[in-house]
Amino acid sequence: MLGISGFFCIEHTMNETTNESSMYPLVLEPILKEKVWGGRRLAGFGKVLGEGAMVGESWELADLSSTSASGGGGEAAISVIANGSMKGKTVRDAISAWGDGMMGGVALSDEGGFPLLVKYLDAREHLSVQVHPSVEYAAAHAEAHLKTESWYVLEAEPGSVIYKGMKDGVTWADLQAAIENGTVPEVMKSMPAVVGECHTLVSGTVHALGAGVLVAEVQTPSDTTYRVYDWASEYGREGRELHIAQAVECALFEDASDGVMADLSISSAKMGMGGPPKMGSVRTRVSGTDFYTMDVISASCSEVAIVEGDSSGPVVLMVPVTMGASVASKSGGFDEVMLEAGQSVLISAGIAGDCVLRAGPGTVAVVAGVV
Repeated sequence: MLGISGFFCIEHTMNETTNESSMYPLVLEPILKEKVWGGRRLAGFGKVLGEGAMVGESWELADLSSTSASGGGGEAAISVIANGSMKGKTVRDAISAWGDGMMGGVALSDEGGFPLLVKYLDAREHLSVQVHPSVEYAAAHAEAHLKTESWYVLEAEPGSVIYKGMKDGVTWADLQAAIENGTVPEVMKSMPAVVGECHTLVSGTVHALGAGVLVAEVQTPSDTTYRVYDWASEYGREGRELHIAQAVECALFEDASDGVMADLSISSAKMGMGGPPKMGSVRTRVSGTDFYTMDVISASCSEVAIVEGDSSGPVVLMVPVTMGASVASKSGGFDEVMLEAGQSVLISAGIAGDCVLRAGPGTVAVVAGVV
């Protein structure tokens, strides 16, 4: 059989049979969250938005027994599987069924769930300026949990920015005064939001996603958040509760890391008039933390290993941009899983090394590996 979604790029053979008990890539149903700052652009990433719904977040992989009222609505959020023999079951069911085959010895979260939360964020307005617990604060407060996150920029309107860390010379006293006076943005660093760039926010970094930016986000599954500024006057709305004492105690004042630019030279190449698409792939490590790694694959009409090196844990594959893609088994261990733009897949540790991404023209994929 030739092609992916009608593009004659790659030759491959589908398996004739499927072992119902075997592991396979799990396509996940998105969990959509309406937000006061949300928009409508996630419809362009395959999300079905209700009429008039302003959706800020699409939770691509979640395994949380509870969420905060302001973050996840207060209820549990556990992703449901959309394909194969486990269709209709949850990620937690798959972890229970596959055990070490799923996790590969990687630890679960403190509550026994999958140790990453993966999302798309569409910021029509600025998100609140906030900070998550520093290592020192979390060690001293049992109820506080670290939250490190990475934003990979998919779309950015002209002039849009990311707020990330404090300006040089700003002190704890300066931050506290800025919170009390409503001038927090004036003491923060801001940088242009650039498509293809990834920003990693170590827990303790004061930050905000700026209006007009759409990102793929990988984070640790904590929602301990201390809000320091809510843009109430700018948007003419009542501000939400601020957490001044906790924020000042948590905030880090060293320089935040620079963004890392992915190489998109393959996926962004234009086809000549009547000519074939550019073929090949390139991979960029855009984030490496104590909790996860994050790679961006730019590919066109090529087959790419989903994991590289000595990776031993499960991975999450997001495919925000493609004209047709799939995940296949090098050994023929499972049936090929076809993917559309915007879909996300959980790949268990036991089969990750056997999986390849078959990428049609113009494919951009984000690979998050659990450390």
